[in-house]
Amino acid sequence: MNWYLQVLKKYADFNGRARRTEYWMFVLVNLLAYIVLGIAERIIHVPMILTTIYSLAVLVPSLAVSVRRLHDTNRSGWWLLVALIPLIGAIVLLVFAVQEGQASQNQYGPNPKTVPATT
Repeated sequence: MNWYLQVLKKYADFNGRARRTEYWMFVLVNLLAYIVLGIAERIIHVPMILTTIYSLAVLVPSLAVSVRRLHDTNRSGWWLLVALIPLIGAIVLLVFAVQEGQASQNQYGPNPKTVPATT
């Protein structure tokens, strides 16, 4: 849960780098939140109101952590636009997201594995 909250604290920070753990924990918690909200919407019979509100609330943090994850692999955040290509774009971004980050400092900052985490 700390990884998720850390991303939310960096709400619109598109600078720096994000570790794989930070990115994938954020994705996991988002997935779980969507499942819980979807079940709640079915129970109380409201069509996608809760998931829409949640989606809008985490849109900017999702983009920011995705850009920082691309920075960790020494790629520009503009690579997110490849997602506009049906199917191929999603596969390319998935491959980039699972790759290990650059071990040394790159143009986007120091390796987040060697930098002590701020609380």
